[in-house]
Amino acid sequence: VTLCPAGGPEEVISRTNARHLYWSFAQMIAHHTVNGCNLNVGDVLATGTISGPETPGRPGVCGSLLELTRNGQQPLELTNGRQRRFLEDGDTVRLRGGASQGNVTVELGDVSGRLIN
Repeated sequence: VTLCPAGGPEEVISRTNARHLYWSFAQMIAHHTVNGCNLNVGDVLATGTISGPETPGRPGVCGSLLELTRNGQQPLELTNGRQRRFLEDGDTVRLRGGASQGNVTVELGDVSGRLIN
């Protein structure tokens, strides 16, 4: 996840990995369908926020700005000296994703949005 504050450079604020999911995709599909919920070809499944394990010296594994700032209690320090507790007008957030196994990597592209009032 990158954040580009209005008038500032884009910077990475979080990196996480699907290996930190509580349930695998196979388990999510089973959970989704076990009670008769239809699942069809082309349906989109999403994980929601993926946060990694918190370990000292390894910040930025939180899946949301709300987690990164401890619900706004601890501001996120950006490299340009600005702080963010929450998104502000003019901020742009970009999410990027990909997958790799062995020497094969697949980039899923990115999606971004700019907060405007």
